[in-house]
Amino acid sequence: MRKQITMRDIARITGVSPKTVSRVVNNQGEISEVTRKRVQEAIETLGYSPNITARSLVQGRSNTIAVVAWGIEYYGPSRVVVGIERQADEYGYSLLLTLLRAKETDQKIRDTLKDLAARRVDGIVFAIPEFNDNRSWINEEVLNRLPPIVFLNMESRSGINIVSVDNKAGARLAVTHLLEQGRKKIATICGPLRWWEARQRLAGWKEVLDQAGFFTSGDVIAEGDWSAESGERAMRQLLESAPNIDAVFAANDQMALGALGVLHQRGIDVPDDIAVVGFDNVPDSAYFYPPLSTVDQPLLELGKVGVQKLNQMIATVRHDDDGMEKSTTLLMPKMIVRQSSYIDNLKKNSL
Repeated sequence: MRKQITMRDIARITGVSPKTVSRVVNNQGEISEVTRKRVQEAIETLGYSPNITARSLVQGRSNTIAVVAWGIEYYGPSRVVVGIERQADEYGYSLLLTLLRAKETDQKIRDTLKDLAARRVDGIVFAIPEFNDNRSWINEEVLNRLPPIVFLNMESRSGINIVSVDNKAGARLAVTHLLEQGRKKIATICGPLRWWEARQRLAGWKEVLDQAGFFTSGDVIAEGDWSAESGERAMRQLLESAPNIDAVFAANDQMALGALGVLHQRGIDVPDDIAVVGFDNVPDSAYFYPPLSTVDQPLLELGKVGVQKLNQMIATVRHDDDGMEKSTTLLMPKMIVRQSSYIDNLKKNSL
């Protein structure tokens, strides 16, 4: 095994002190250009690399942030992690990624965060969505033992920093678009209601229809589990319980895909007979048949803003300033209109 080159080795070879080598490595202090060049040439020749662990102990910082995430095999969570990585890289942080399941136990989450604190990470982005009671561990005593932490996609709560997509606003965009298209009985395929995001999207659907004076009874609600298969089952249920619906808002694009499949099988024209809108704007949604109208979530921005807020928290800790106000930041989605919900005026007049 090759011997690890140290600053002392560089100092011995160049005839300077280890302190001088340290100044060159860290670009500190007044050093003659001749000495700097001699030390740099030795560093390059010998392949010296600074001991990052030792440096972090001296500086009291690791330049590492941890990401506690889940489901990066899926489009949404993976895009959020990409956003986190890009912003972390811009700030000069390394990432330590820990993957958990969305429904991990309270104790598992506590143990994971305790381990990350022991690794001396500078901060943590908690990127697991709110599911059942997987936020029950949050309290002031626990948070005070952890590095700065920012939570993604959860209900607003005082005393902690949160960044979320405004799911309710996204659902309102979808349903408002359908009403503007002249739809009068708009059903929904909601996500699993154990998830905060699913409850928010259902609430947005209901809010718009209530304000417009339309019924939102149980016969026009079917619950899925985010999968295309569950969207297929839910669409069949809706056609049985409410055969006169003229539009469906699906709480994600995969469930919308399952719904489209059932409508095609039954010879129901989309969008003439039933319009369909999804949520997420996955890349494939533009290539569904017909191309899917959907709500675009700013997932990259979600990850980036989470790191921006965490970086601010880390800075306040370094300066012994706990005056940063902890708040919830909501990012606005946008409506993407495609052929699954839109009928142009010329075609409307001919129907």
